[in-house]
Parts: sequence; structure tokens; C-alpha cells
Amino acid sequence: MIDADSSKHEQYIQRACELAREAGERGDDPYGSLLVHDDEIIMEATNRINTENDISHHPELALARRATQELKPEIAAETILYTSTEPCPMCSTAMVYAAIGGVVYSVSGKQASELRGGGTGGIPCDEVFERLGADISVAGPLLEDEGKSVHRSF
Repeated sequence: MIDADSSKHEQYIQRACELAREAGERGDDPYGSLLVHDDEIIMEATNRINTENDISHHPELALARRATQELKPEIAAETILYTSTEPCPMCSTAMVYAAIGGVVYSVSGKQASELRGGGTGGIPCDEVFERLGADISVAGPLLEDEGKSVHRSF
């Protein structure tokens, strides 16, 4: 599902990192994501756990919710979620239930946790997908230095 040409994905990862910076500047944790269908951005989201006072307000979860509400299942299955940081287990599980087709991330959860000073980064998203029997393509890290710089900034 995910095209092997990484240059095709770079513009979307750059946008996800821009969204992450916006979240960090606003006082939320620096995470941003977007959903792409047929090479067009159809949805964007940022982390809002602080501004919404909701520990589950991760951008990947927000996009998975919207995908189930706004997209036909066959369209959701053709989408790719681009994200500044590898989805956590909660968001990965939501992506399975939303039947998202693929995910491309900039920096791994483990790397982000190390840069932000704690934690193990949880379970890698591809492992969550495998455990749940989902056929979701995964690519990453991509433009890892850019993703790391977002975490270092906040």
C-alpha cells in the first residue's frame, strides 16, 4: 500500500512536523498527524491533551475517529496516516478499528521517549497491528532528524 519512493512521503511528514510544532507552541505535547487519500490531504489534527484537558486527545486517535465518522470503509482502507511520531498503542489500536490503510512516521516512539526524557516508547505500532491481525502498512522513520528536532524544541 505504501509507495517505496520516500520522496513522495516527505512533504506529508514535513507537514506533520509543522503541525507538531504548532501543538508544542500552543502548550500541548508536540505531535501532529494528517490523513492522505489519493495524494491529497483530507484531514489534519494536532495533540490537544492539555488544551482540551483530555489525555486521549492524540492526533492519530482524532483522525481515526473522524475517518470512521466521515469516510466509507473502502476509502479509509486506501488512506495513509502521516505522523510526526510513531503512533502509541492506543492510537495504533484505533487505527485498526478505523481500518486505516497505512502509517508513515518521522521518529519512533522509543526515540521520542528518549528525547523527551522518559518512558520506553510503548509497543511499536507494527507490533500492535500484528497482534490485532491487521494488515496496515508501516514505513518509518522518515526525515527522522526533523522529527527529533520537534521533540528537542519542546
